Amino acid sequence: MRIGFIGLGIMGLPMAEHLVKAGHEVVGYDVVERPFPTAASVAEAVREADVVITMLPADPQVEAVFPEITANTPQDALYIDFSTITPQTSRRLAAQWKRTLDAPVSGGEKGAIDGVLSIMVGGSEADFEAAKPIFEAVGRTFKLVGGPGSGQFVKAANQLVVGGTYALVAEAIVLMEAAGVDAAAGLDVLAGGLAASRILDLKRESMLARSFQPGFRIDLHHKDMGIILDAARTAEVALPMSALTAQLVAAARAQGHGSLDHSALLLVIEGLSANERVSR
Repeated sequence: MRIGFIGLGIMGLPMAEHLVKAGHEVVGYDVVERPFPTAASVAEAVREADVVITMLPADPQVEAVFPEITANTPQDALYIDFSTITPQTSRRLAAQWKRTLDAPVSGGEKGAIDGVLSIMVGGSEADFEAAKPIFEAVGRTFKLVGGPGSGQFVKAANQLVVGGTYALVAEAIVLMEAAGVDAAAGLDVLAGGLAASRILDLKRESMLARSFQPGFRIDLHHKDMGIILDAARTAEVALPMSALTAQLVAAARAQGHGSLDHSALLLVIEGLSANERVSR
């Protein structure tokens, strides 16, 4: 397929590279120069595309480029938005273009690099089937979860589970270290039992080392927590644990940790207890 790919950042660039490896013809566009074949404008990138993809930070960036996409893309092209935005924005975009899929992803930078992202898709069955070669190139798990906007609701659910799990793992670390037990051995045991999670698998060593090189920044998770709370209001449900996690993420950002990985919630939990690790 001929693909116009808008947004070649920490996630978008490796995704675009996987699409090229899968045999697709990809022309990218980004506001920052990237080591990838790029066009001089959004219009140039999408002008002859069979599929247009956006992978952008938030609603304002998606909404800013969407008029250029609709004005310059062939009318039968499929639009796939891999960004994490509000369900309301996804539905509004779907009402303006006849073939759209909201397809937010989970897996972070490593998942994008390895081509094993999880993709939650909202849209029509026909467009989902047409997009499968795209999803197969960049992901390992992809499901159609409902109509327009549905993918964003599932991504909200994903982010609340991820944020809450980071907070709980942080509390477990603080508890074990304060009690004087071997926290590394303790987390190894947790990872082998019912408490096992991908976060324990991938992040326990770096959290214990207080190494918070960003795979997914606190700033972005803060944005996502806002989407979660907004989605809860839209669905008219109470999500008390999500609200608490949102406050912890907001605290991390307010304390200057926005550029760190979201596992840096550990710094906030440490601060609440004021234990010796805080001063190190």
